[in-house]
Amino acid sequence: MHNSSPNGDSEATSFSDKLDLKTKLAYGAGDLGPAIAAGIGGFFLLVFFTNVAGIPAGLAGSILLIGKIWDAVNDPIVGVLTDKTKSRRWGRRLPWLFYGAIPFGIFFFLQWIVPRFSTEPTSQMWSLFWYYVVIGVVSQVFYTVVNLPYTAMTPELTQDYDERTSLNSFRFLFSIGGSIFSLILAQIVFSTISDRQQQFFILAAICAVIATLSLYWCVYGTRDRILAFEAKRTSVEEPPALPIKEQFKIVFTNKPFLYVIGIYLFSWLAVQVTASIIPYFVVNCLQLREAQVPTVLIAVQGTAILMLLVWSNLSKRIGKKTVYFMGIILWILAAIGLYFLQPGQLGLMFALAVITGMGVSTAYLIPWSMMPDVIELDELNTGQRREGIFYGFMVLLQKFGLAFGLFLVGNALQASGFREAAAGQELPTQPESALFAIRLAASVLPVIFLIGGLVLAYFYPITREIHAEILLKLKERKQGNG
Repeated sequence: MHNSSPNGDSEATSFSDKLDLKTKLAYGAGDLGPAIAAGIGGFFLLVFFTNVAGIPAGLAGSILLIGKIWDAVNDPIVGVLTDKTKSRRWGRRLPWLFYGAIPFGIFFFLQWIVPRFSTEPTSQMWSLFWYYVVIGVVSQVFYTVVNLPYTAMTPELTQDYDERTSLNSFRFLFSIGGSIFSLILAQIVFSTISDRQQQFFILAAICAVIATLSLYWCVYGTRDRILAFEAKRTSVEEPPALPIKEQFKIVFTNKPFLYVIGIYLFSWLAVQVTASIIPYFVVNCLQLREAQVPTVLIAVQGTAILMLLVWSNLSKRIGKKTVYFMGIILWILAAIGLYFLQPGQLGLMFALAVITGMGVSTAYLIPWSMMPDVIELDELNTGQRREGIFYGFMVLLQKFGLAFGLFLVGNALQASGFREAAAGQELPTQPESALFAIRLAASVLPVIFLIGGLVLAYFYPITREIHAEILLKLKERKQGNG
């Protein structure tokens, strides 16, 4: 299927075929590297900064905030550039993955080392701060360079509705699998190596290699298919892109969408605060070893994955809002239980982790499942389908939620008197004020965000009946136009 035909006929013909297993696996592999990087970073980077590099929690949160804000800013820049990329050998998207894979792996790894800049503690701390800011910003650039073009490949690999569903199932298999794999790998490394700096050094090195290789698997495994699409695409004139100002106007005049992004932002803040504080909670409040942290996180993530299918089927019977309320109320009860959890209560700890995973599952599933309803309402009002604009804002919010959540936790810890560990030294004993702050961050803070999500979900205007009416009107309009 290489683009050797000058008129592109062979490519267009082959493009109409179904995707084979080899192509689907290769496409799924493209999300493995970013999933591993995001998983390890979300769970452990704040802990690494405070407990290994010896950076105060507030400054550590600021490093992550700067990196994630820049990540959100560079998304539209890279998006525009990939749309304009022209390569006879690779098409529009694949050059970004091909040339970005190795720098992505290198800069991900460089986030997890502790360079020695000075023997004077304050000078060393500020040198490390600026080192991690610079490396973090560059790392986020290369994350976007490989991940954003990758996500744009889905409609380019197939235009078949069912094939897209199948393709995305392979993507999420690798994505979720990568997150769990990174936690299992972390548990193995933490259990076999005692030195904390070496733990993260080895974990990061293994993850960087796997992430880089998986991206090249994606590039070479999807290349023929992408080139076939390019041959077809370049023979058809594309409509002009909407100006940014017009995109903002479309998004923020859609009232149901504002509810959805509010629900999603509150839910995602709860997810990120919980994910970032659990390592501190397990070690400091429950007095368990650091090697046991991934086990708790796997219990949460594993339950969340298993419950996706359950909640999805249940929502078809009782509705999305009801499922969201059920899951979030379970999570609130688990969060309250965490506040009272004491050392030695391992059985109760894992029970609460499982219940939390049930709630986390609805936080992932329901806001995203509300999005098609919003898009169909927009289509009814405007006559156009603009999935890209709405999904783009959802991704933007996800990144801001992650950044703000980590910043909030870091500064809350610093304000409470949390004692960071000096590089290479044992973990210090935390004062009661810091332990209290960790308990609040693990329980009360997520509860506040979750209640905010419940309030917005209650007032979300698109019910099952209204959605059926929207679909009916769309069908009548299409029949009338036909």
